[in-house]
Amino acid sequence: MRPGRLAAGLLPLVGLMAAATPATAQTGTAKATFAGGCFWCVEEAFEKVDGVVSAVSGYLGGRTPSPTYEQVSNGGTGHAEAVEIAYDPAKVTYDQLLQVFWRNVDPVAVDRQFCDQGSQYRSAIFYHDEAQRRAAEASKRAIEDSKRLDQPIATEIVAAGPFYPAEEYHQGYYKKNPVRYKFYKWNCGRAQRLEEIWGKPAG
Repeated sequence: MRPGRLAAGLLPLVGLMAAATPATAQTGTAKATFAGGCFWCVEEAFEKVDGVVSAVSGYLGGRTPSPTYEQVSNGGTGHAEAVEIAYDPAKVTYDQLLQVFWRNVDPVAVDRQFCDQGSQYRSAIFYHDEAQRRAAEASKRAIEDSKRLDQPIATEIVAAGPFYPAEEYHQGYYKKNPVRYKFYKWNCGRAQRLEEIWGKPAG
């Protein structure tokens, strides 16, 4: 790997979306899965959301069973770095998680995110049921209708397949290695590009 709040900005864009019926992950929680480039950064963004119980980094959307990081990072398996989220629907809705997702990706980037190049770093919403699919599509249309972006949205909306958790050293990387993580994130230009697209984060 390279060295290394619930945003209110999109509320006007997605406030009219129909609420999604959550896909059950375990008793009392629901499941959502997103890819947004480096899974360290996606994990950090979602773990800060009240109502998120856990965020696990892993691999999704490819062909090779149980891939390793080395295989995925070489770009030959078709997987994307992704994060599987367990959340409490009584505290946070799927629509709100979609807002967090969009605020943390560059939707017009094709097969990359920020400094990370390759299809393994593509952005994607992996839906677990039809309600999630409809909510994801509605959120995408809301952004398109807002005319905020001057290029087509490249983010995929696809059915979730098998999710393979990443190696333990990737889990919670931003907490285990804060200095290296912050150095990577800044040099990658992630925060800078997100502010360029969406404006400064609320708060």
